[in-house]
Amino acid sequence: MRKVKILVVEDEVIIADNICYTLDELGYEALEPAINYTEALAIIEEEKPDIAILDVQLSGKKTGIDLARTIKEKYNFPFIFLTSNSDAYTVNLAKEVMPPAYLIKPFTKDDLFSSIEIALHNFSNKVGNVKDDNLIIKDSLFIKDKGFYTKVHFNDILYLKSAHVYIEIYLKNNQKYLVRTSLNEILKNLDQQFIRVHRGYIINTKHLTHINHTSVKIDNQEIPVGKKYREDIVKRINLI
Repeated sequence: MRKVKILVVEDEVIIADNICYTLDELGYEALEPAINYTEALAIIEEEKPDIAILDVQLSGKKTGIDLARTIKEKYNFPFIFLTSNSDAYTVNLAKEVMPPAYLIKPFTKDDLFSSIEIALHNFSNKVGNVKDDNLIIKDSLFIKDKGFYTKVHFNDILYLKSAHVYIEIYLKNNQKYLVRTSLNEILKNLDQQFIRVHRGYIINTKHLTHINHTSVKIDNQEIPVGKKYREDIVKRINLI
């Protein structure tokens, strides 16, 4: 389980520091802010943020809109535009890269929180969401926990178990989350390391330690194998 990692790109250092401080207060992980396009790309490569807050106007030749375009084309994660200008020209420029959310200076703590939530939700709807308050973006599940999103990387998930209209998600660190969705629904959006082994279970094959005709073991937890899934399991395991 990890906090949502956020990059702030803002050339006014005091504003950037204040945003990062507020993000930490809200329960997110604020990265060291960048002041221009080049710095931002270096941090993106190294830290791999989940979302970025981009000032439209940056020092240097390349603007926040240029950075947003690069993020969309190369890195594919959500971003929020931050600007003190709400004139039609600026808005139209920003609309060209279709930002999931837009934040006007000055803004409140609640405005910042809402913009992050909207950006994550809107972006997830484009690339494959789970349901309600829980999202899938790239190789992670974002679970609504105590008012904000918590990031769960696919590699940290051991297995998923059906529980009526919910599923229970079991993690490596002995934590468990309850998500309102179905195994069929979530399996559509998980990557190929996950397979259905039973009508009530999905496993992460990266943690598979034992397999026989009736069960598999995931981190010493025995999980039943349904008859209709056995052949598919063998085929998938041979390909992994």
